[in-house]
Amino acid sequence: MPTPTHSRLGDPLEAAIAYMEPFVFDIVERIDADEFTTVDFIEAMQLDPDVAAAYERTVQEWHEGDEAAARMVVHGQVIPTLLRKSGKLEWAGYAHGVADDYAVPAWWRRIPEST
Repeated sequence: MPTPTHSRLGDPLEAAIAYMEPFVFDIVERIDADEFTTVDFIEAMQLDPDVAAAYERTVQEWHEGDEAAARMVVHGQVIPTLLRKSGKLEWAGYAHGVADDYAVPAWWRRIPEST
């Protein structure tokens, strides 16, 4: 259920998550690592021109008009929310020592498929 908001635009975080979902889920399906960091995932996103364009569009259209804040939201909220929502990954802890100027990076682990 979307978070209630007083904005006439609706909830911008929910809108960013909804927009990025197919792009993030596509990378989740294609990534071949069992464990990776949020930074690794964002780097993988940049290798696909369509996904990289969606990432940039999300940053540029963030309603506050602040690129650094927008990247903080994408790195720290949008992408982690979608990695969890994929149902294929689980949070595996903070990635201490991994640099990200926009969020505290985390480790993600693929959930083994049931046979």
